[in-house]
Amino acid sequence: MTKRSYNFNAGPAALPLEVLEKAQSEFVDFRESGMSIMEMSHRGAIYESVHNEAQERLLSLLGNPSGYKVLFLQGGASTQFAMIPMNFLGEGQQANYVKTGSWANKAIKEAQLIGKTHVAASSESDKYMKLPELSSLQLSEQPAYLHVTSNETIEGTQFKEFPDTGSIPLICDMSSDILSRPFDLSQFAMVYAGAQKNLGPSGVTVVLAREDMISSSPKHLPTMLRYDTHVGNNSLYNTPPSFGIYMINEVLKWIEARGGLEGVQELNRKKAELIYNEIDNSEGFYQGCVDPASRSHMNVTFRLGSEELEKAFAKASEQEGFIGLKGHRSVGGLRASIYNAVPYESCEALVNFMKQFQEQHA
Repeated sequence: MTKRSYNFNAGPAALPLEVLEKAQSEFVDFRESGMSIMEMSHRGAIYESVHNEAQERLLSLLGNPSGYKVLFLQGGASTQFAMIPMNFLGEGQQANYVKTGSWANKAIKEAQLIGKTHVAASSESDKYMKLPELSSLQLSEQPAYLHVTSNETIEGTQFKEFPDTGSIPLICDMSSDILSRPFDLSQFAMVYAGAQKNLGPSGVTVVLAREDMISSSPKHLPTMLRYDTHVGNNSLYNTPPSFGIYMINEVLKWIEARGGLEGVQELNRKKAELIYNEIDNSEGFYQGCVDPASRSHMNVTFRLGSEELEKAFAKASEQEGFIGLKGHRSVGGLRASIYNAVPYESCEALVNFMKQFQEQHA
């Protein structure tokens, strides 16, 4: 095999090499069936065992909280932006949102198409580079739910804790940091995430929700946009993204083998500290975009002294095998996405490259 790239893509993102190799070995003949898992019926016993195992393994990693269901859906987190208000925003209620950047804004925009919305907290005045204090939330009257985005992939911010909303359902988009650290699922009515950053390949959206929240959806909604359709059919109402769900199950096994969420969190902390320390100790050559208290352990965003220098950095890094270090087109700059499957060694290589680039251009 040729040398693998240093993959810092924001998504689809790095997958564990061990998982890719396992999938490669099982690709043509899965469990001596004479078929790939992509070829077999989703109603068959072999596939259903993988499907159910992935659900059980995911809840197990989160401590098996009672009353929660796992759904495997399609359409990405972007479809969830609409499904959530369609299913949960009732007459006379307002959907409450914490406005923290690009992905939170997209969720708000979709909810505004469905019904009344309210911004309970915002970091817009800080250009989304510093998260708002959740202790100062100002909820609307009759809130249907409060929606937060745990990690803003584009800006590079991440909540370290979440608010206690009492009887008001708390819903969280965890697309870019789910399973990167332990969290208390029982604090949330629903958590959802696109798989393509920390869980598996693109094409699967994971929803973890309290069963009472999703057991009865408004009757006027189209069948595929109702949560009760999917919970009532074990996410098998229509053909699921079977290979992606198989891959999620293998990634979950990989997380288990690394000490579960506690073990993964410690490695992620070390990776993030390594790169942030290089930024902070560069005497201003590299400049972190985000207030230190709001920095993400998944997406490290930084700038150089000029756009020309940033372009030179991106070009030189690509020549050295680093992929995905350009910042998102909407904000510019540079970004290293260091999800669970990005090895510590890749982060070390990046820091060494950063040192060399600074020596050449300071």
